[in-house]
Amino acid sequence: MTTATESFDVIVIGAGAAGLMCALTAGQRGRTVLLLDHADRPGAKILISGGGRCNFTNLHSAPDRFLSGNPHFCRSALGRYTQADFIALIERHDIPYHEKTLGQLFCDGSARAVVAMLMAECARGGVDLRVGHAVTDISRADLFRVETAQQQFTAPALVLATGGLSIPKMGATGFAYDVARRFGLNIIEPQPGLVPLKATPEALGLEQVLAGVSLDATASCADRCFRENILFTHRGLSGPAILQVSSYWRPCDMIVLDLMPACDALAFLLERKQTRPKAEAKTILAEILPTRLAHALAEAHLPSGALANIPDRILAAFAGHLKRWEVEPADSEGWAKAEVTVGGIDTRDLSSKTMEARKVPGLYAIGEALDVTGWLGGYNFQWAWSSGWCAGQAV
Repeated sequence: MTTATESFDVIVIGAGAAGLMCALTAGQRGRTVLLLDHADRPGAKILISGGGRCNFTNLHSAPDRFLSGNPHFCRSALGRYTQADFIALIERHDIPYHEKTLGQLFCDGSARAVVAMLMAECARGGVDLRVGHAVTDISRADLFRVETAQQQFTAPALVLATGGLSIPKMGATGFAYDVARRFGLNIIEPQPGLVPLKATPEALGLEQVLAGVSLDATASCADRCFRENILFTHRGLSGPAILQVSSYWRPCDMIVLDLMPACDALAFLLERKQTRPKAEAKTILAEILPTRLAHALAEAHLPSGALANIPDRILAAFAGHLKRWEVEPADSEGWAKAEVTVGGIDTRDLSSKTMEARKVPGLYAIGEALDVTGWLGGYNFQWAWSSGWCAGQAV
């Protein structure tokens, strides 16, 4: 038996952060909104974010914290719906939160509170949410027609909010890219972002695996420098500083590490050579570096014995290595470990004010599906809120 086609003002595909924000905004403007998702519940990525506490925005959100082949595109949306606007929404729902570090805002309790807030706002706007609805076909004549295994729907406005390729175990696919291509939009090749990097001990110039060692350091790549923790793993390098530069890294690029960002390494070594001449270099290094790392570096780059017996020129070269350790990762750990997608739907094909496709009236794309990628620390959620709100105001 054929089920009758249902009609709406707006169909939003994808009930993640951006899709929920778009749907609730449009619904509260009086639009009839259908929100579809192939998963069995909305907001799946929200629920796992921030260790289950949802790093929902960043106090320092600004356009220069986002990557894009069209870097000015995000300015309008971020300026029209800001972090202060989303914080106000959080506060209206009495969700306790705190700043962790570097402007990162987290729920005091569970990320479920954020999903519940968004669902309550959707309900206030009369949004019709249907989960477990995998889209099987999309076409357009005078209206967009969306077909699922259960039913057919039509609307004059269609919003793509299905995200990118990161975290495939949660159902991430290239669906948004496929639909965008079908309607003539260009795609910037997607790459894993905010992802650990692979580097063998040999590539690091060490004789041992240092898995579990972490320290405050700077990591630089492509003229971008981040100072946060780095973490040595069984497969290479991770930690916030590495995740940040990974979004800028491409195969064959070098990552440059400064293991002593707050210290003049040569002055430190020469001073200790005067005051503790009988001490071994690895012992001296362990004063300011994790012991395992200090020993591994000294064994790899310095002669054994007392610091007093090591020539100043060798100490100078070693200090240079500590301040500028060049590493060429073999690869990233790929989509399974990536937190976000770099690349996506080319924003040159969209209006920066409304997120509507320039050549396909009524077609919108928002959130991670676009070639806009934020830094680690709540920026990507802010892009979801901002881009979703802008599209919700326009549909």
